[in-house]
Amino acid sequence: MAQQAYMTETDNGGSGPERRGTRIRRLAERLTAGWRGDPRVWRRGVVVAVLALLLSLVMVAHSYIPNRYGNLGSLTETFLPWLGLFVPLLLLLALVRRSATALIAVVVATVVWLNLFGGQLTDKTGSGGDLTVATHNVNAENADPSGTARAVAASGADVLALEELTSSAVPVYEKALAATYAYHSVQGTVGLWSKYPISDVADVDIKLGWVRAMRATVTTPEGPVGFYVAHLPSVRVKLQAGFTARQRDKSADALGESIAADPLSRKILLGDLNGTMNDRSLNAVTSQMRSTQGAAGSGMGFSWPASFPMARIDQIMVTGVQPVTSWTLPETGSDHLPVAARVKVTTP
Repeated sequence: MAQQAYMTETDNGGSGPERRGTRIRRLAERLTAGWRGDPRVWRRGVVVAVLALLLSLVMVAHSYIPNRYGNLGSLTETFLPWLGLFVPLLLLLALVRRSATALIAVVVATVVWLNLFGGQLTDKTGSGGDLTVATHNVNAENADPSGTARAVAASGADVLALEELTSSAVPVYEKALAATYAYHSVQGTVGLWSKYPISDVADVDIKLGWVRAMRATVTTPEGPVGFYVAHLPSVRVKLQAGFTARQRDKSADALGESIAADPLSRKILLGDLNGTMNDRSLNAVTSQMRSTQGAAGSGMGFSWPASFPMARIDQIMVTGVQPVTSWTLPETGSDHLPVAARVKVTTP
């Protein structure tokens, strides 16, 4: 009898699938308590539903937000992916309010965000390729330029672009990179280092009055490729002026014109554009080139600020070559993360 009692007690008090299933059912009942049979589920949570629909509208129609007032449209587009953070908050409010109307509106916002950015969450990286490139805004105030140079060279890049070079730091970078790169050219505050011969080096006038962009031909084993290195003007968010980006926009237009007029069919742009691929003000460039991160990256690939990346303003863009994989490199002494990509220069 004692043994039978023990077995009965064990069977009823076990932690098997039956007990877990009971817990799940109880949890579901608690979550749906107050929903079933209550007609107010469609009338409650109107404010939450309106906020969710407004969020969806901003994401869908961001290109219609005017730049007339403080470049509000560009500011929104710069941080557009982060609007997704409002979705779980609105979902929580909809559940607390027990509102079916709000839940449907939140589902709409979720679908819109996934449609815009869901593809960036997937891993699109591939294998192969015949050329690795990298770019890094090294920061003029970098306290360890030699260490930064060694770090980016260790990425295995065949061609490396550096931006925000100071005249005092250039010799340090040249010395640190000399063993890896046989060819290099520095123009103004930007430079290009390559394992393959460089020719046809020229400044690119981006309407600044000083040199922050250059163009060169790199003769790779697969043939010549036109390389552009650019550091577009910085933008600022000011309380009275809003998102001040007029000079950046003017420079982006000039850069786009130079790239479009380049006779080479295979071109790669490396640099800090101080803007994201979503920013309409960079259309002169983004409309004619592909982002390696968007085409062959994994995740958002945010590069700035290095301590807590919130936007990808450091870009590798290509035309006439095929992106294979794209990634960010570990943090250096700069406030930007280096970014790298491997591409296939030979066309199918």
